[in-house]
Amino acid sequence: HLILFLLFVGPFNCFASYSRATELFYSLNEGLPAGVLIGSLARDLRLPTADGQHPSALQPPLSFTLASRGLGEQYVRLDNHSGELHTSALEIDREALCVENNEATVIGGAAVASSSSSPSPESCLLLLDVLVLPQEYFRLVKVKIAIRDVNDNAPRFPVPHIRLSVPENAPVNTRLAIEHPALDPDMGTNGVQTYRLRDNYGVFTLDVEENESGERTPYLIVMGALDREVREEYVTVIVAEDGGTPPLVGSATLTIGISDINDNCPQFNDSQLNVTIYGNLTLGTHVATVHATDMDLGSNAQITYSYSQKVPQASRDLFHLDESTGVITLSNKVDGDSPRLHRLIVLGNGPGCIPAVITVLVTIIKVMMRPPEVVPRFIANEVEGVVYLKELEPVNTPIAFFTIKDPDEKYKVNCYLDGDGPFRLSPYKPYNNEYLLETTKPLDYETQQLYEISVVAWNSEGFHVNKIIKVQVLDDNDNSPVFSQQLIELSIEENNVPNAFLTKLHATDADSGERGEVSYFLGPDAPSYFSLDKTTGVLTVSTQLDREEKEKYRYTVKAVDSGYPPRESIATVAITVLDKNDNSPRFINKDFSFFVPENFPGFGEIGVISVTDADAGQNGWVALSVVNGSDIFVIDTGKGVLRAKVSLDREQQSSYVLWIEAVDGGDPALSSTAKITILLLDINDNPPLVLFPQSNMSYLLVLPSTLPGSPITEVYAVDKDTGMNAVIAYSIIGRRGPRPESFRIDPKTGNITLEESLMQNDYGLYRLLVKVSDHGYPEPLHSTVMVNLFVNDTVSNESYIESLLRKEPDINIEEKQPQISIEPTHKKMESVSCMPTLVALSIISLGSITLVTGMGIYICLRKGRKRHRTDENLEVQIPLNGRISLHMLEKKPMEISNI
Repeated sequence: HLILFLLFVGPFNCFASYSRATELFYSLNEGLPAGVLIGSLARDLRLPTADGQHPSALQPPLSFTLASRGLGEQYVRLDNHSGELHTSALEIDREALCVENNEATVIGGAAVASSSSSPSPESCLLLLDVLVLPQEYFRLVKVKIAIRDVNDNAPRFPVPHIRLSVPENAPVNTRLAIEHPALDPDMGTNGVQTYRLRDNYGVFTLDVEENESGERTPYLIVMGALDREVREEYVTVIVAEDGGTPPLVGSATLTIGISDINDNCPQFNDSQLNVTIYGNLTLGTHVATVHATDMDLGSNAQITYSYSQKVPQASRDLFHLDESTGVITLSNKVDGDSPRLHRLIVLGNGPGCIPAVITVLVTIIKVMMRPPEVVPRFIANEVEGVVYLKELEPVNTPIAFFTIKDPDEKYKVNCYLDGDGPFRLSPYKPYNNEYLLETTKPLDYETQQLYEISVVAWNSEGFHVNKIIKVQVLDDNDNSPVFSQQLIELSIEENNVPNAFLTKLHATDADSGERGEVSYFLGPDAPSYFSLDKTTGVLTVSTQLDREEKEKYRYTVKAVDSGYPPRESIATVAITVLDKNDNSPRFINKDFSFFVPENFPGFGEIGVISVTDADAGQNGWVALSVVNGSDIFVIDTGKGVLRAKVSLDREQQSSYVLWIEAVDGGDPALSSTAKITILLLDINDNPPLVLFPQSNMSYLLVLPSTLPGSPITEVYAVDKDTGMNAVIAYSIIGRRGPRPESFRIDPKTGNITLEESLMQNDYGLYRLLVKVSDHGYPEPLHSTVMVNLFVNDTVSNESYIESLLRKEPDINIEEKQPQISIEPTHKKMESVSCMPTLVALSIISLGSITLVTGMGIYICLRKGRKRHRTDENLEVQIPLNGRISLHMLEKKPMEISNI
């Protein structure tokens, strides 16, 4: 639509001046990378520019647009402003491009970028239509880009093996075309140029012929004489080479077969064969065998035998010649009129050949008397002179009767059995010249299958006659299959692949035929996931085995033959599943908790970490280590005993969290971790710490007008222990003053209050020795503090009061224990077993966290209440020395010596 608009809207005179079709021709090599400059349309079209500047500098600027979206756009990139053509990211493959466009497969001369030159008609072209805008410079430019070939393809034969047949009588310079020439997609000189043989054996060479279309075909040329009988095959390599720089090659195996021709005739090894026979031979007796050879093959080597026409008919009738085998046998009886010497001329005939000749001289020795006769009458099954007996036949099984007689009835004839075997030939009485042949032992087919024996008859003149008998033993199913091993011990690693091969069972059966064919079966005790191939005896396991689940398997297998009835044997298969490191160490618990009393001695046994590994051997060996806290805790690798290197103080740290790693001895090693929580049980090793009053030398002014029941001050102490060890009781164990009973201390809170109204004679210094005691077991710990109260309206002489404080007070110590109700009330523990004690300590420790939290809240509330009370009764609480902001409000802890 843009083109039509420009054609019809603009001034017609401009269109006539600048709108014309122009052709530009470029050429480039295939396979160039992206961004290679092909040409500049603006420069080659000589379009005007602004003082030689870029075309886009014109007003309006020039623009270049592809008019069609074709195949060429994939391979080139057009700059719309400068008109420059560059190669795109898609590499140009000339061989693929030309085939796709059905253009050309050969590239001609290179084209130049000018309208006066044109590409060769054989070029592979990319066609582009480019529109030049705006209307003032409008042109339709047809750009043709010729793709030049580069040598980027090696010659390749279509088949890896080429076979060529050459007759052995092929003359020198015989040319035979090789039907599978090499192919090279490149064109011109980059295509296939030459062929050569890697080994020509001195009798072959190659030539190349080029047809009108430029196709080159290699020809095999025979350069020397060939003889199949000397060498019937030559194997070499044919190499095709192109004309590129550097040249590329391809190869294939070339087999040159030498075909046979009938260039050899039959030949006998000897020219004459001498044979001597007796005149009393039976018909069919072998006389001689002639054999000729022919070096040719197949039909060219077929040999037939025949008598020469020079052989008399009488000799032909007496001696039969087999034309295929060359065997000469006696075909008629020799009588008194037969010649004593026969000259048999035998011809060896081959196709197209002069017969080979051999002479057989047969000399016949005449016998005046007739030999004895042996007449058999078989009892057992006999076929063509072979007697068949079953191996399970009993002893003395009769085989045959033999009648021995003299044809002339003049000589005595005897006979005997010649040959090895369990046979006996004995006279069968009461008949004369009758003999019975029978067995003497059971026959065993597996020991010997065939016997050959002779019944020999001879007369008193020494003439012998042999009657050969063959006894074939028939097999019975009398042998069971036999395993090569009665106990088949196997091993396999666990986690095997399904259907893993275990072994191939082998059993033999000495019987023959079907009776010796063995089939294999699993016994009834074999697990279902084992399989045994009935025919091959291959034993497999269909599932993965787990040594930790079962380490050993033991079951039976059967080998059964195919006889009737079938016989079988049994063997035992013992399989051991070998361990693999497929199990990580496993802790009995993922979280271990140990309760240890504080001040536990260093390297004492805190607890035992139990860990197991289901693997065996080195894979199941486990080493334990402390991942964190190794500077305080150590663990016994072998026994898993956890120990602390130093004594542990609950007040410094009440609990420890450790991570224990267990690593097995496998390769690669597997590991697991467990969390260990160590809770320190409190023991009463800290006395209460008095935080207020901060000194035994401090004092407090008490006005005489103070009302009974009013709080005067407090003793505030803390205990680092927990539980009952941290429950504090306050008591006044010593008093001094005008009327010391006037003051009372609360055993729970430590608050000191005025019990009675103060009189005029009650003025003066009061010193109260306060005992701060915990409720620890087995022995409570305590601290003491002196509380000094000065009853007066004012402080007129501070130095006097301080001098009184420096004097050693003369106070009687009261041993009365503070009475405070604490739940649960501490009772003296009786000597009981350790287990209840540990259980009680564990319960107390678990509750210690809650107790400490409650005490913290309580202390905070007490401090808040104290500040509030101080603000309200400042006139009562102000000490005489006037130092209230630091010592009373902040209550900073100071070291107070125990009294």
